[in-house]
Amino acid sequence: MNCFSTFTRHVRGWTPALALLWLAACGVSDSADNGENVEYNVHYVLRPEPSASSVVVEMRVDQPRALLREISFPANEHIALLGGDGELLTFDERVHWQLPAAGGTLRWRALVRSERGDNAFDALLGANWGVYRMEDVIPRARARTLKGATSRTTMTFDLPAEWSVITEYSAVEDRIVVDRIERRFDQPTGWIAMGDLGVRRESIAGVRVVVAAPTGHGARRMDMLALLNWTLPELVAILPDALPRLTIVSADSPMWRGGLSGPASFYLHADRPLISENATSALLHEVMHTALGVRPRRGFDWIAEGLAEYYSIELLRRGNAITTERATIAMNKQAEWSSRADGLCGDTSTAATTALAVTLFAALNRELTAASNGEATLDNVLPLIAGREVDIDVLAQAAEQLAGTTLDVLHSDNIPGCRTIP
Repeated sequence: MNCFSTFTRHVRGWTPALALLWLAACGVSDSADNGENVEYNVHYVLRPEPSASSVVVEMRVDQPRALLREISFPANEHIALLGGDGELLTFDERVHWQLPAAGGTLRWRALVRSERGDNAFDALLGANWGVYRMEDVIPRARARTLKGATSRTTMTFDLPAEWSVITEYSAVEDRIVVDRIERRFDQPTGWIAMGDLGVRRESIAGVRVVVAAPTGHGARRMDMLALLNWTLPELVAILPDALPRLTIVSADSPMWRGGLSGPASFYLHADRPLISENATSALLHEVMHTALGVRPRRGFDWIAEGLAEYYSIELLRRGNAITTERATIAMNKQAEWSSRADGLCGDTSTAATTALAVTLFAALNRELTAASNGEATLDNVLPLIAGREVDIDVLAQAAEQLAGTTLDVLHSDNIPGCRTIP
Protein backbone atom coordinates (compact mmCIF):
# COMPACT_ATOMS: atom_id res chain seq x y z
CA MET A 1 0.00 0.00 0.00
CA ASN A 2 1.51 3.35 -1.00
CA CYS A 3 1.81 6.49 1.11
CA PHE A 4 -1.14 8.30 -0.51
CA SER A 5 -3.44 5.28 -0.07
CA THR A 6 -2.57 5.16 3.63
CA PHE A 7 -3.31 8.90 3.85
CA THR A 8 -6.70 8.44 2.20
CA ARG A 9 -7.68 5.72 4.67
CA HIS A 10 -6.75 7.73 7.77
CA VAL A 11 -7.32 11.41 6.84
CA ARG A 12 -10.83 11.57 8.32
CA GLY A 13 -10.62 13.27 11.68
CA TRP A 14 -7.11 14.59 11.18
CA THR A 15 -6.39 18.29 11.59
CA PRO A 16 -5.46 20.18 8.38
CA ALA A 17 -1.97 20.79 9.77
CA LEU A 18 -1.40 17.06 10.36
CA ALA A 19 -2.75 16.23 6.91
CA LEU A 20 -0.38 18.69 5.28
CA LEU A 21 2.58 17.27 7.22
CA TRP A 22 1.69 13.77 6.02
CA LEU A 23 1.44 14.94 2.42
CA ALA A 24 4.82 16.63 2.69
CA ALA A 25 6.29 13.36 3.96
CA CYS A 26 4.69 11.50 1.05
CA GLY A 27 6.27 13.91 -1.44
CA VAL A 28 9.52 12.92 -3.08
CA SER A 29 12.05 15.72 -2.92
CA ASP A 30 14.45 14.37 -5.51
CA SER A 31 15.48 16.50 -8.44
CA ALA A 32 16.10 15.65 -12.04
CA ASP A 33 19.47 14.54 -13.30
CA ASN A 34 21.23 16.85 -15.76
CA GLY A 35 19.92 16.40 -19.25
CA GLU A 36 16.80 14.50 -18.19
CA ASN A 37 13.44 15.44 -19.70
CA VAL A 38 11.54 17.28 -16.95
CA GLU A 39 8.70 18.65 -19.07
CA TYR A 40 5.15 17.41 -18.61
CA ASN A 41 2.20 18.18 -20.89
CA VAL A 42 -0.98 19.85 -19.67
CA HIS A 43 -3.91 20.28 -22.02
CA TYR A 44 -7.20 22.01 -21.16
CA VAL A 45 -10.40 21.37 -23.11
CA LEU A 46 -13.17 23.92 -22.43
CA ARG A 47 -16.73 23.07 -23.45
CA PRO A 48 -19.36 25.77 -22.80
CA GLU A 49 -22.85 24.69 -21.75
CA PRO A 50 -24.95 27.79 -22.57
CA SER A 51 -28.20 26.35 -21.22
CA ALA A 52 -26.58 25.84 -17.81
CA SER A 53 -24.46 29.04 -17.82
CA SER A 54 -21.44 26.85 -17.22
CA VAL A 55 -18.25 25.54 -18.77
CA VAL A 56 -17.04 21.97 -18.43
CA VAL A 57 -13.24 21.89 -18.18
CA GLU A 58 -11.12 18.81 -18.75
CA MET A 59 -7.49 19.00 -17.63
CA ARG A 60 -5.32 16.29 -19.17
CA VAL A 61 -1.79 15.63 -17.94
CA ASP A 62 0.68 13.44 -19.82
CA GLN A 63 4.14 12.88 -18.38
CA PRO A 64 7.04 10.42 -18.79
CA ARG A 65 7.07 9.76 -15.04
CA ALA A 66 5.85 11.37 -11.82
CA LEU A 67 6.97 14.92 -12.56
CA LEU A 68 3.71 16.58 -11.54
CA ARG A 69 2.70 15.07 -8.19
CA GLU A 70 -0.23 17.19 -7.02
CA ILE A 71 -2.44 20.09 -8.04
CA SER A 72 -4.40 22.01 -5.40
CA PHE A 73 -6.82 24.93 -5.66
CA PRO A 74 -9.34 26.66 -3.38
CA ALA A 75 -12.67 24.90 -2.92
CA ASN A 76 -15.22 27.09 -4.68
CA GLU A 77 -19.01 27.01 -4.72
CA HIS A 78 -18.90 27.80 -8.44
CA ILE A 79 -16.70 24.75 -9.18
CA ALA A 80 -18.28 21.25 -9.15
CA LEU A 81 -15.86 18.34 -9.46
CA LEU A 82 -16.89 15.68 -11.99
CA GLY A 83 -14.16 13.15 -11.21
CA GLY A 84 -10.58 12.37 -12.08
CA ASP A 85 -7.84 9.78 -12.13
CA GLY A 86 -5.72 9.26 -9.03
CA GLU A 87 -6.81 10.61 -5.65
CA LEU A 88 -9.16 13.57 -5.07
CA LEU A 89 -9.21 15.03 -1.54
CA THR A 90 -10.75 18.15 -0.03
CA PHE A 91 -9.40 19.58 3.22
CA ASP A 92 -8.26 22.91 4.61
CA GLU A 93 -10.73 24.54 2.17
CA ARG A 94 -8.70 23.31 -0.82
CA VAL A 95 -9.13 20.58 -3.41
CA HIS A 96 -6.06 18.34 -3.79
CA TRP A 97 -5.62 16.20 -6.91
CA GLN A 98 -2.85 13.60 -6.59
CA LEU A 99 -1.99 12.32 -10.04
CA PRO A 100 -0.95 8.87 -11.23
CA ALA A 101 2.72 8.68 -12.23
CA ALA A 102 1.90 8.72 -15.96
CA GLY A 103 -0.58 11.57 -15.64
CA GLY A 104 -4.34 11.55 -15.82
CA THR A 105 -7.48 13.60 -16.32
CA LEU A 106 -9.45 15.85 -13.98
CA ARG A 107 -12.88 17.20 -14.94
CA TRP A 108 -15.02 19.92 -13.38
CA ARG A 109 -17.96 22.19 -14.20
CA ALA A 110 -17.63 25.95 -13.58
CA LEU A 111 -20.67 28.19 -13.20
CA VAL A 112 -20.13 31.37 -15.25
CA ARG A 113 -22.38 33.90 -13.57
CA SER A 114 -20.88 36.52 -11.27
CA GLU A 115 -23.12 39.38 -10.17
CA ARG A 116 -21.48 42.68 -9.31
CA GLY A 117 -24.59 44.31 -7.88
CA ASP A 118 -27.75 45.92 -9.27
CA ASN A 119 -28.31 43.00 -11.68
CA ALA A 120 -25.01 43.63 -13.47
CA PHE A 121 -22.43 40.92 -14.11
CA ASP A 122 -18.65 40.75 -14.51
CA ALA A 123 -18.89 37.16 -15.77
CA LEU A 124 -21.80 35.77 -17.76
CA LEU A 125 -22.53 32.94 -20.17
CA GLY A 126 -25.89 32.74 -21.93
CA ALA A 127 -27.60 31.26 -24.94
CA ASN A 128 -25.72 33.29 -27.57
CA TRP A 129 -22.55 34.62 -25.96
CA GLY A 130 -20.29 34.67 -22.94
CA VAL A 131 -17.78 37.15 -21.50
CA TYR A 132 -15.66 36.14 -18.53
CA ARG A 133 -12.11 35.65 -17.27
CA MET A 134 -10.14 32.45 -17.67
CA GLU A 135 -9.71 32.50 -13.89
CA ASP A 136 -13.51 32.13 -13.55
CA VAL A 137 -13.38 28.62 -15.03
CA ILE A 138 -9.80 27.47 -14.33
CA PRO A 139 -9.09 28.18 -10.66
CA ARG A 140 -5.61 29.36 -9.77
CA ALA A 141 -3.69 26.28 -8.62
CA ARG A 142 -0.52 25.32 -6.82
CA ALA A 143 1.58 22.56 -8.33
CA ARG A 144 3.79 20.12 -6.40
CA THR A 145 6.37 18.76 -8.81
CA LEU A 146 9.75 17.17 -9.14
CA LYS A 147 12.27 19.94 -8.58
CA GLY A 148 12.93 21.73 -11.88
CA ALA A 149 9.94 20.24 -13.71
CA THR A 150 7.99 22.57 -16.01
CA SER A 151 4.74 22.33 -17.92
CA ARG A 152 4.02 22.61 -21.59
CA THR A 153 0.45 23.90 -21.54
CA THR A 154 -2.04 24.02 -24.40
CA MET A 155 -5.77 24.64 -24.67
CA THR A 156 -8.65 23.96 -27.07
CA PHE A 157 -12.37 24.81 -27.10
CA ASP A 158 -15.26 22.51 -27.95
CA LEU A 159 -17.81 25.09 -29.10
CA PRO A 160 -21.44 24.99 -30.23
CA ALA A 161 -22.01 25.34 -33.96
CA GLU A 162 -21.52 28.90 -35.28
CA TRP A 163 -19.66 30.00 -32.13
CA SER A 164 -16.15 31.43 -32.09
CA VAL A 165 -13.84 32.37 -29.23
CA ILE A 166 -11.29 35.12 -28.56
CA THR A 167 -8.67 34.97 -25.79
CA GLU A 168 -5.44 36.80 -25.06
CA TYR A 169 -3.51 34.07 -26.89
CA SER A 170 -2.66 33.59 -30.54
CA ALA A 171 -5.03 31.11 -32.16
CA VAL A 172 -3.06 30.42 -35.35
CA GLU A 173 -2.66 26.74 -34.40
CA ASP A 174 -5.52 24.39 -33.50
CA ARG A 175 -4.08 24.09 -30.01
CA ILE A 176 -3.61 27.41 -28.26
CA VAL A 177 -0.18 27.54 -26.59
CA VAL A 178 -0.11 28.99 -23.07
CA ASP A 179 3.36 30.22 -22.14
CA ARG A 180 3.93 32.26 -18.98
CA ILE A 181 7.69 32.55 -18.71
CA GLU A 182 7.55 33.71 -15.09
CA ARG A 183 5.97 30.42 -13.95
CA ARG A 184 6.94 26.75 -14.13
CA PHE A 185 3.28 25.66 -14.09
CA ASP A 186 1.48 27.56 -16.86
CA GLN A 187 -2.22 28.27 -16.49
CA PRO A 188 -4.36 30.21 -18.98
CA THR A 189 -5.23 33.77 -17.92
CA GLY A 190 -7.08 36.81 -19.21
CA TRP A 191 -10.46 37.67 -20.66
CA ILE A 192 -12.55 35.48 -22.98
CA ALA A 193 -15.36 36.35 -25.37
CA MET A 194 -17.24 33.52 -27.02
CA GLY A 195 -20.39 33.01 -29.03
CA ASP A 196 -21.76 34.89 -32.04
CA LEU A 197 -18.98 37.50 -32.13
CA GLY A 198 -17.94 40.46 -34.21
CA VAL A 199 -14.12 40.71 -34.27
CA ARG A 200 -11.69 43.30 -35.62
CA ARG A 201 -7.93 42.83 -35.73
CA GLU A 202 -5.09 45.24 -36.44
CA SER A 203 -1.36 45.61 -35.85
CA ILE A 204 -0.56 48.97 -34.20
CA ALA A 205 3.01 49.99 -33.32
CA GLY A 206 4.01 46.33 -33.27
CA VAL A 207 1.11 45.32 -31.02
CA ARG A 208 -1.37 42.73 -32.27
CA VAL A 209 -4.73 44.21 -31.23
CA VAL A 210 -7.98 42.23 -31.20
CA VAL A 211 -11.36 43.78 -30.34
CA ALA A 212 -14.24 41.35 -29.88
CA ALA A 213 -17.86 41.68 -28.75
CA PRO A 214 -21.13 39.80 -29.26
CA THR A 215 -22.96 40.92 -32.39
CA GLY A 216 -25.76 43.40 -31.80
CA HIS A 217 -24.24 44.85 -28.62
CA GLY A 218 -23.27 48.21 -30.08
CA ALA A 219 -19.55 47.83 -29.38
CA ARG A 220 -17.53 50.45 -31.31
CA ARG A 221 -14.76 48.16 -32.49
CA MET A 222 -13.44 50.40 -35.27
CA ASP A 223 -13.62 53.50 -33.05
CA MET A 224 -11.45 51.70 -30.49
CA LEU A 225 -8.91 50.78 -33.15
CA ALA A 226 -8.89 54.37 -34.46
CA LEU A 227 -8.20 55.79 -30.99
CA LEU A 228 -5.48 53.19 -30.39
CA ASN A 229 -3.86 54.09 -33.73
CA TRP A 230 -3.38 57.62 -32.37
CA THR A 231 -2.33 56.72 -28.84
CA LEU A 232 -0.81 53.24 -28.64
CA PRO A 233 2.45 54.30 -30.37
CA GLU A 234 2.92 56.84 -27.54
CA LEU A 235 2.53 54.11 -24.93
CA VAL A 236 4.88 51.76 -26.78
CA ALA A 237 7.51 54.52 -26.72
CA ILE A 238 7.34 54.43 -22.89
CA LEU A 239 6.92 50.66 -22.38
CA PRO A 240 8.20 49.05 -25.59
CA ASP A 241 7.93 45.40 -24.49
CA ALA A 242 4.77 45.53 -22.40
CA LEU A 243 2.14 44.52 -24.96
CA PRO A 244 3.06 42.11 -27.76
CA ARG A 245 -0.68 41.37 -27.91
CA LEU A 246 -3.73 43.26 -26.63
CA THR A 247 -7.18 41.67 -26.48
CA ILE A 248 -10.22 43.86 -25.74
CA VAL A 249 -13.58 42.22 -25.06
CA SER A 250 -16.79 44.22 -24.81
CA ALA A 251 -20.49 43.67 -24.27
CA ASP A 252 -23.65 45.59 -23.44
CA SER A 253 -26.07 45.04 -20.53
CA PRO A 254 -26.46 43.03 -18.39
CA MET A 255 -22.67 43.16 -18.17
CA TRP A 256 -21.23 45.55 -15.56
CA ARG A 257 -20.95 49.14 -16.84
CA GLY A 258 -17.24 49.62 -16.30
CA GLY A 259 -13.82 48.33 -17.25
CA LEU A 260 -11.71 45.53 -15.79
CA SER A 261 -8.14 44.71 -16.79
CA GLY A 262 -6.33 41.39 -16.92
CA PRO A 263 -3.08 39.99 -18.32
CA ALA A 264 -2.72 41.17 -21.95
CA SER A 265 -6.49 41.76 -22.07
CA PHE A 266 -9.34 43.74 -20.59
CA TYR A 267 -13.11 44.13 -20.59
CA LEU A 268 -14.88 47.41 -21.35
CA HIS A 269 -18.64 47.89 -21.36
CA ALA A 270 -19.95 48.72 -24.84
CA ASP A 271 -21.71 51.88 -23.63
CA ARG A 272 -18.65 53.55 -22.07
CA PRO A 273 -17.49 56.66 -24.00
CA LEU A 274 -14.02 56.22 -25.48
CA ILE A 275 -13.27 59.85 -24.56
CA SER A 276 -15.34 61.38 -21.80
CA GLU A 277 -16.48 65.00 -21.51
CA ASN A 278 -13.72 65.56 -18.92
CA ALA A 279 -11.10 64.42 -21.49
CA THR A 280 -10.20 61.15 -19.83
CA SER A 281 -10.55 57.77 -21.54
CA ALA A 282 -11.86 54.56 -19.97
CA LEU A 283 -10.33 52.67 -22.91
CA LEU A 284 -6.84 54.09 -22.33
CA HIS A 285 -7.24 53.77 -18.56
CA GLU A 286 -7.62 49.99 -18.96
CA VAL A 287 -4.85 49.85 -21.59
CA MET A 288 -2.52 51.43 -19.01
CA HIS A 289 -3.53 48.93 -16.32
CA THR A 290 -2.87 46.06 -18.71
CA ALA A 291 0.45 47.40 -19.98
CA LEU A 292 1.86 48.48 -16.62
CA GLY A 293 0.70 45.41 -14.69
CA VAL A 294 1.51 46.80 -11.24
CA ARG A 295 0.05 45.01 -8.21
CA PRO A 296 -0.76 47.53 -5.46
CA ARG A 297 0.00 46.47 -1.92
CA ARG A 298 -2.73 46.99 0.64
CA GLY A 299 -3.69 50.65 0.85
CA PHE A 300 -1.92 51.69 -2.35
CA ASP A 301 -4.57 51.14 -5.00
CA TRP A 302 -4.27 54.88 -5.71
CA ILE A 303 -0.87 54.33 -7.34
CA ALA A 304 -2.28 52.02 -10.03
CA GLU A 305 -5.48 54.02 -10.51
CA GLY A 306 -3.75 57.41 -10.49
CA LEU A 307 -1.17 56.38 -13.08
CA ALA A 308 -3.85 54.86 -15.33
CA GLU A 309 -5.97 58.03 -15.19
CA TYR A 310 -3.02 60.42 -15.54
CA TYR A 311 -1.81 58.63 -18.67
CA SER A 312 -5.31 58.33 -20.12
CA ILE A 313 -5.13 62.13 -20.46
CA GLU A 314 -1.45 62.23 -21.44
CA LEU A 315 -1.79 59.64 -24.20
CA LEU A 316 -4.73 61.53 -25.67
CA ARG A 317 -2.64 64.72 -25.68
CA ARG A 318 0.48 63.11 -27.11
CA GLY A 319 -1.48 61.32 -29.80
CA ASN A 320 -3.19 64.61 -30.78
CA ALA A 321 -6.61 63.18 -29.93
CA ILE A 322 -7.06 66.27 -27.71
CA THR A 323 -5.21 69.58 -27.72
CA THR A 324 -2.68 70.65 -25.10
CA GLU A 325 -5.18 73.26 -23.92
CA ARG A 326 -7.85 70.57 -23.45
CA ALA A 327 -5.38 68.40 -21.53
CA THR A 328 -4.58 71.34 -19.22
CA ILE A 329 -8.29 71.85 -18.56
CA ALA A 330 -8.60 68.13 -17.81
CA MET A 331 -5.72 68.23 -15.31
CA ASN A 332 -7.22 71.31 -13.63
CA LYS A 333 -10.53 69.47 -13.34
CA GLN A 334 -8.74 66.58 -11.65
CA ALA A 335 -7.21 69.01 -9.15
CA GLU A 336 -10.67 70.44 -8.46
CA TRP A 337 -12.16 66.98 -7.83
CA SER A 338 -9.24 66.00 -5.60
CA SER A 339 -10.44 68.42 -2.90
CA ARG A 340 -13.24 65.94 -2.14
CA ALA A 341 -10.79 63.17 -1.19
CA ASP A 342 -10.14 62.40 2.47
CA GLY A 343 -6.72 60.95 1.64
CA LEU A 344 -4.88 58.67 -0.74
CA CYS A 345 -4.47 55.37 1.07
CA GLY A 346 -7.38 52.96 1.34
CA ASP A 347 -8.50 49.53 0.19
CA THR A 348 -9.92 50.91 -3.07
CA SER A 349 -9.37 54.20 -4.85
CA THR A 350 -12.55 56.29 -5.17
CA ALA A 351 -13.04 58.80 -8.01
CA ALA A 352 -11.91 61.66 -5.74
CA THR A 353 -8.92 59.65 -4.50
CA THR A 354 -7.89 58.87 -8.06
CA ALA A 355 -8.16 62.56 -8.96
CA LEU A 356 -5.91 63.40 -6.00
CA ALA A 357 -3.44 60.78 -7.21
CA VAL A 358 -3.48 62.33 -10.71
CA THR A 359 -2.53 65.73 -9.26
CA LEU A 360 0.26 64.09 -7.26
CA PHE A 361 1.68 62.40 -10.36
CA ALA A 362 1.52 65.66 -12.30
CA ALA A 363 3.48 67.33 -9.51
CA LEU A 364 5.93 64.41 -9.36
CA ASN A 365 6.55 64.72 -13.10
CA ARG A 366 7.35 68.42 -12.71
CA GLU A 367 9.67 67.92 -9.74
CA LEU A 368 11.45 64.94 -11.28
CA THR A 369 12.01 66.84 -14.53
CA ALA A 370 13.46 69.82 -12.64
CA ALA A 371 15.64 67.70 -10.33
CA SER A 372 17.16 65.79 -13.26
CA ASN A 373 17.61 68.88 -15.47
CA GLY A 374 15.20 67.41 -17.97
CA GLU A 375 16.94 64.03 -18.14
CA ALA A 376 14.06 62.12 -16.51
CA THR A 377 10.27 62.37 -16.32
CA LEU A 378 7.46 60.26 -14.91
CA ASP A 379 7.70 58.20 -18.13
CA ASN A 380 11.06 56.87 -16.95
CA VAL A 381 9.57 55.68 -13.67
CA LEU A 382 7.10 53.33 -15.36
CA PRO A 383 9.60 50.71 -16.63
CA LEU A 384 11.14 50.58 -13.14
CA ILE A 385 7.84 49.60 -11.47
CA ALA A 386 6.10 47.68 -14.28
CA GLY A 387 4.92 44.24 -13.23
CA ARG A 388 5.87 44.76 -9.59
CA GLU A 389 4.07 44.94 -6.27
CA VAL A 390 4.01 48.65 -5.47
CA ASP A 391 3.64 50.90 -2.46
CA ILE A 392 4.98 54.37 -1.70
CA ASP A 393 8.46 53.02 -0.92
CA VAL A 394 8.75 51.26 -4.30
CA LEU A 395 7.48 54.37 -6.10
CA ALA A 396 9.82 56.69 -4.21
CA GLN A 397 12.85 54.45 -4.74
CA ALA A 398 12.25 54.38 -8.50
CA ALA A 399 11.67 58.14 -8.80
CA GLU A 400 14.57 59.13 -6.56
CA GLN A 401 16.91 56.77 -8.38
CA LEU A 402 16.25 58.84 -11.49
CA ALA A 403 16.34 62.20 -9.71
CA GLY A 404 19.49 61.45 -7.74
CA THR A 405 17.90 63.06 -4.67
CA THR A 406 14.86 62.86 -2.44
CA LEU A 407 11.67 64.38 -3.81
CA ASP A 408 9.36 66.60 -1.78
CA VAL A 409 6.22 65.38 -3.55
CA LEU A 410 6.75 61.89 -2.15
CA HIS A 411 7.48 62.98 1.42
CA SER A 412 5.10 61.36 3.90
CA ASP A 413 3.63 64.77 4.76
CA ASN A 414 2.41 65.06 1.16
CA ILE A 415 0.84 61.58 1.02
CA PRO A 416 -2.31 62.11 3.11
CA GLY A 417 -3.95 59.20 4.88
CA CYS A 418 -1.11 56.70 4.44
CA ARG A 419 0.55 56.73 7.84
CA THR A 420 -1.99 54.27 9.26
CA ILE A 421 -1.25 51.65 6.59
CA PRO A 422 0.95 48.85 8.01
